[in-house]
Parts: sequence; structure tokens; C-alpha cells
Amino acid sequence: MDIIDIKDWGLGLSEHTLIAGPCSAESRQQIETIAQDLKGSRVEMFRAGIWKPRTRPGSFEGIGKEALAWLKSAKDIMNVPVTVEVAKTSHVEAALKAGVDVLWIGARTTVNPFSVQEICEALRGVDVPVMVKNPINPDLQLWLGALERLNKVGINKLAAIHRGFSDPYEKRYRNKPEWSMPIHLKRLVNGISVICDPSHISGTREIIASVSQRAINFGLDGLMIETHHDPDNAWSDAKQQVTPDTLNIILDNLNFRETLEEHPEAISTLDQFRQKIDLLDTQIIELFADRFQVIRQVGDYKREQNLAVYQPDRWQSVMESRLKSGVKKNMTEKFMKSLLFAIHEESVKIQESRLKVKEQVFKK
Repeated sequence: MDIIDIKDWGLGLSEHTLIAGPCSAESRQQIETIAQDLKGSRVEMFRAGIWKPRTRPGSFEGIGKEALAWLKSAKDIMNVPVTVEVAKTSHVEAALKAGVDVLWIGARTTVNPFSVQEICEALRGVDVPVMVKNPINPDLQLWLGALERLNKVGINKLAAIHRGFSDPYEKRYRNKPEWSMPIHLKRLVNGISVICDPSHISGTREIIASVSQRAINFGLDGLMIETHHDPDNAWSDAKQQVTPDTLNIILDNLNFRETLEEHPEAISTLDQFRQKIDLLDTQIIELFADRFQVIRQVGDYKREQNLAVYQPDRWQSVMESRLKSGVKKNMTEKFMKSLLFAIHEESVKIQESRLKVKEQVFKK
């Protein structure tokens, strides 16, 4: 994809883009009060939702296009660009007519390629930056597909927003971070900036600071933090919004990681570590190759003896002993389980393929 770096959008954004504002626009006075409180801070873009797709009807669903004029007031007060969520053609048209600088597509919209394509057609031939939130569930292809659709209609000022993923078993976060997903997206899409939304990941203001720092540690390119002058009485997502004063404290205490370009002296030292890692990776791959060769022999023997591929007692024994050994070597239980499940799945596939050898011979 042809993508322009967020620093080159012409909006005065930095390599660590900081976006703040309320979950929802509630009144002109509310927007202007928050903008005044954020004026002169490190915030580089003001956000507010004016169309709010809710899970169930009856809750506050946004003021609508009337609030676009309030965003213009925030822009004038802070002298920064403003951004708003759009979910259909009429939203796009109204936002562009009101002079909104940046649009974003929400998680509920990203899951639906029909809705994304409708927005794309409304943006065809328009030079406006667009940010795309990840879909509700951890589906990298849907996230990637939304960006590709926008790029195909000529939108090259693109960024992604990582807001976490729904997980019914997750207890700590509102939306599970799954940090590997935004990192993988950055690998797949050259030049894409990924902004983290710690508010939606956290679900509660108490852990927004720690989630923000982790996002920076993982190399993400900025933050979008929901900010309200009276968060306890906010009309939507009250628990995950912070005051402007709290936001400034969070930003002041962030440790922004520097790049190798800023520390060229570190390259030679890191190269030494990387050479060791490369050697170890080669050895690991060779060991896996040897292991799977033995697995093929096991599969051949099971075929000749007419034995089932999956032997639950053996699998349970392997899982327990390897898990214990890995934890003793300072590897986490989560990592060991993921590794052992991956090895077991591949082993089963290999053994099953050996059984099919007999079936093919029989057919001949």
C-alpha cells in the first residue's frame, strides 16, 4: 500500500501523536471547557464522538451533526486538528462539509466490509486522513482489509487505532490488548502508524497510564485518550475517561522510547546479541526438524500397528513434564502452553499424513 507517514499529513503531528477529548460531545459548553483545559498541553489532536453506535437502543447515541460546529470551536481554541468517527455516507459528507480534519472508522464498522466500502465510495477522490480502529474480535484480515479498501480509492493518509479485542474470559481489561496484533499489522503494512486507544483497552481510568506506557514500549506511534472535565458524570463510558489534569500527569510521566537512529552507538552492541540469537534460532530449527523426523517414524509405526494418532495419556504426560521444565527455566506457563500446543498440533498433522500414505497405496 502507498501510505503517507502521519508526521507528513500536514497537520503538525509528531512521531508520538497524542489525541484527546471526550468519548461523546454532550454540549457546546462541555466541548469548549475541555478544549480550554487542554489548551497549551501536549495534545496534538482533539477528538469527540458525535454519532455513537450503541450495543442496545435506548442509551445515549450521540448529538449528531449539530455537534460538528462545537468541534470547530475546539479547533479554534486549541489550534489543533479535530477528528470524529464516521460510520456511513451521511456522516462522511457532514464531517467533510464541516471541515473536520481527520476521520476515524470505529470497531463496529470495521467488522463489516459492506459498511467500510460505503465509506470508501464517499471518500473516493477526497484528500482527507483516515484512521481505522481494529475490529471488535482479533481478526487481522478485517483490519487489514479496511485499510486496503481505503487505499484503493485514493486515501493514502492512513493510520490504525489499536483499541483491544473482545474476550468474554478477560477480567483485567475491557478489551484484551493482544499486543502482537498491532505489531503484526505494522510488519504487514509498511509505513503504517498505529495509535493506541488505552481508554477502550482499560475500561477503567486506574490502569490507563500503565496501558499507555506498554503501548509506547511496544513501539506504537501515539495515544488516543478519552478526556472529560467531569468524567464521573459523562454521558457515555464514564469509567474510562480522565480529567485534563490527570491526562497531563499521564503524558508527563510517559517514558517515550528512542529509536536506533537517535543512538547509533547501540547498533554494534545489539548486533552482537542478534548474532547469538540468530545462531540459537538456527539450532532450534534444526532440533525441531529432527523432532518431526522422529514423529514421521512414529506415524509410520502407528500406521503399521493400526493405532490411533492421538494418545491422550501420552499427551497429558508430555504437557505436564514439559510445562514444569519450562517454568523452571524461567519461561512463562502461558508461553510454554502455546508452544506445546503448537508442537502437538503439527505432530498430529504429520502423523495423520503418514496414515494417508497407506490409504493412497490401497487405492492404487
